[in-house]
Amino acid sequence: MCRLLNILLALVSRFLFTVHGVVTVWRVVEEKGEPVYWLLLLGVALLGVEMAITIKCTENAEWKWFSPMVFLYLSTIIPSIWFLELNLLQSKMPLNSSSGPDLHLFSQIPITSVGGSLDMVCHLDPENWAAGLEQTMLIVLVVGRWLMPKGDMSRDQLSQLLMVYVGLGADILDIFDTFKEPEVKTNRAVIIVGLSLFSWALMQFPLVLTQTSTSKAQSEPVSAHLEDGGGASCCSSEVWSLLLTVGMQDGPFLVYRLYLMIQENVLNQLMIFFTCKNILIVLLEVYRICVVHYFKWAESHHICMFSLAQ
Repeated sequence: MCRLLNILLALVSRFLFTVHGVVTVWRVVEEKGEPVYWLLLLGVALLGVEMAITIKCTENAEWKWFSPMVFLYLSTIIPSIWFLELNLLQSKMPLNSSSGPDLHLFSQIPITSVGGSLDMVCHLDPENWAAGLEQTMLIVLVVGRWLMPKGDMSRDQLSQLLMVYVGLGADILDIFDTFKEPEVKTNRAVIIVGLSLFSWALMQFPLVLTQTSTSKAQSEPVSAHLEDGGGASCCSSEVWSLLLTVGMQDGPFLVYRLYLMIQENVLNQLMIFFTCKNILIVLLEVYRICVVHYFKWAESHHICMFSLAQ
């Protein structure tokens, strides 16, 4: 019965990812006007093969440290978001500017209406379409992770992971708000760097390392970890999680926002808030890493000295 439930959850979560991926790619095809962009669906098209392999090769219908399902979904969504955002950039460029051969690929194609009951949706402007798809992408990631089989995680660990996802998503989405600033909206280099940081930060979502062993570490005595060799390891799972967050999101986002504030003179309440948030989180994460390593060393040293005294 539990196996059947896991298969059902695997189907529902992958169906959710597939629907959102198809809508996003359809939007790219509508704006580009070329059917070749349907090839972006290759990622979500492989979800069926991935599900069959996952169910056959894993006991709980989910891998322990890495989620191929989320990775395949992002392999469709991330290139689509790039095309949509670069189309918006091209539409904001002055009409008398030369796009050059490198921008020809991202030239905007007039949007055509498909008629019928979808008229109202199709007449949304490209900026609203891009914003809607970007925002629903984070919702789909959280809901999809919630629905999919939890694998070796407990419900407590899954709830922690989902709350981490929500926090990460809010910070990631703010990157797109900076693209609307007058100092940035026509700056191609800044927007491409922002999209690169967006793509890099999303690579956290396929990794299930975050928060998977924190609860266990809090409930088990230190001596149990030492007996298992945990005291001799370089970094615990919690430390790896913190390092990933610093290296894949808070650190790069902090540098990016400081550049926008200092060099591009982008100053508003949200920019100041998220910059201060990134500074605080980086400091707290570095402090937490030092605390974990200190207590790990202290406990190991104390136990070794106690053993020698005996």
